[in-house]
Amino acid sequence: MSGAAGARRSLRTKLPESNSNPEGQPPIGRAALFGLCPRCGAPTLFEGPVRFAPRCRACGLDFGAYNVGDGPAAFLTLIIGALLIVAALLVDFALEPPLWVHVILWVPLTVAAVVLGLRLAKAALLASEHQRRAAEGRLAGKDEHD
Repeated sequence: MSGAAGARRSLRTKLPESNSNPEGQPPIGRAALFGLCPRCGAPTLFEGPVRFAPRCRACGLDFGAYNVGDGPAAFLTLIIGALLIVAALLVDFALEPPLWVHVILWVPLTVAAVVLGLRLAKAALLASEHQRRAAEGRLAGKDEHD
């Protein structure tokens, strides 16, 4: 068989089954939405609006060990910017409000959308890395200093 009908899970992959969550670990969506620790489920993931805490105050998981990076920031900012520009143009064509209404409406909405989007994306990536046990690639039989 070929294609999706013949697809099997490779014996070499070490990804956990999609339906199995070790006890105490929240699903990725819930962890992202509520800022939960991916190990114990305590709401300790964030120290600020989008800054991770150094470690979980409940179980001690080191959040600095995960490499979320700045990918979500650039990607989400571009998407949110495009969507808000379209919305602003639609409001302008339909209602023709003065410029100050646009400033009062779109500046806070943009800031809130970017902060919420970054918070959700970064938390989802960290939870996914934890649940999938993501790590830097290593060659078999090679020492780290070679």
